[in-house]
Amino acid sequence: MNPASAQALASHRFGLSQISLASVGADPRAWVMGQLQRPALLDTRDLPDSTSVTETTRRLRQMPEPDGEVRQRLREGNQQALRLRWQHQIETPTPVYERWVMFWANHFTVAATKGATLGMVWPFENEAIRPHATGRFATLLRAATVHPGMLLYLDNAQSIGPQSRQGQRRGRGLNENLARELLELHTVGVRAGYTQTDVRELARLLTGWTVGNEQRPAPGFVAALHEPGVKQVMGRSYGEGPQALDEVLTDLARHPATAEHLAHKLVQHFVADEPPAALTKAVARRYQDTDGDLLQVADALFGHEQAWALHPPGKVRRPEELMLSAHRLLQMPMGRPERALADLTAMGQAVGRAPSPQGWPDRQDDWLGPDALLKRVEWAMSMGRGAGNLADARQLADLAWGPALSTDTRQQIARAESGAQALTLLLASPEFQRR
Repeated sequence: MNPASAQALASHRFGLSQISLASVGADPRAWVMGQLQRPALLDTRDLPDSTSVTETTRRLRQMPEPDGEVRQRLREGNQQALRLRWQHQIETPTPVYERWVMFWANHFTVAATKGATLGMVWPFENEAIRPHATGRFATLLRAATVHPGMLLYLDNAQSIGPQSRQGQRRGRGLNENLARELLELHTVGVRAGYTQTDVRELARLLTGWTVGNEQRPAPGFVAALHEPGVKQVMGRSYGEGPQALDEVLTDLARHPATAEHLAHKLVQHFVADEPPAALTKAVARRYQDTDGDLLQVADALFGHEQAWALHPPGKVRRPEELMLSAHRLLQMPMGRPERALADLTAMGQAVGRAPSPQGWPDRQDDWLGPDALLKRVEWAMSMGRGAGNLADARQLADLAWGPALSTDTRQQIARAESGAQALTLLLASPEFQRR
């Protein structure tokens, strides 16, 4: 592969599109890995945190009638966080790191699809995912599992051990949602051979981990809610008490099936819908050899020759990636997020509101239905009309793709009747729609 093609893959496949391939430099792999080793961090100091959101949400639940002011405060906090996040991703010199964070935030999905999590999506990403995205997977796993956003989204905050002190008094019982997704989605995967009994035993172990209340504002472990006794999960025994959580998460993180599950998802997201077997095995092996060191896992992924090979027709960009890449190429500030959110929802990605705990899908069949294609073209036309004078699309295409731009796309842009049409054609082109 020639150097310009490798630069284009680094820019568009692994990043969020550089305005010029020259910014990638002579060593694209070093450009990619350097961002993970020295990321430009998002400043979250002025954003709502999970404690303030939990208190606001609790007030909302306690009101006999819906309170518009409280809901508006949650909405404004979401918009503030999303606007800051998007602007950071548009301006950041380390877009590969942002893609890495987006992958893990989607892997551990929390969605604002229920009242308890209306304001939790971005505090969850900022507190559980970003600080641990390049550490050990076991640490990231624990941070995600016990964060109030996850405890509320997957209902563990309402799960009570039937034989616990509170369970015997209140007549309430287990909720298995977090236990099920912890096994199926977050760690070993559906093919690992666990049973419904394992799910139930893990749910028993997870009882007691809950969010705060008026008497105890901080989230954590409440012994009065915890199911007593030994639990058996996937052939291992765990005692009662808070330490069992760390023990089971460590074992799940080290399970060979977890290495395989994560490797498959990483390669499918960053490289190809049908992950190359050699690359998937290499990533899984590095995960096991380094006890889940995510920087080492990234090195195995981005350092493998198959990650830099062409896998026609290429990965389809999710709508949010399209929008961020377009703004980066045009050096165009985001502004208020309402219009962008409407456009993304029309294209099938209501950001912050993933349809299930599985998160946003990763295969082209999930994104390229007839209506979705039409919405993508309409978005490209709208961007072309609004931003056609911000840049010369012909020059931009040459700078941002170089020889990786197909002759057909180059000719179509060259024949455009206006700057707006030229930009529309670029944004609707296979080179931009795929990575």
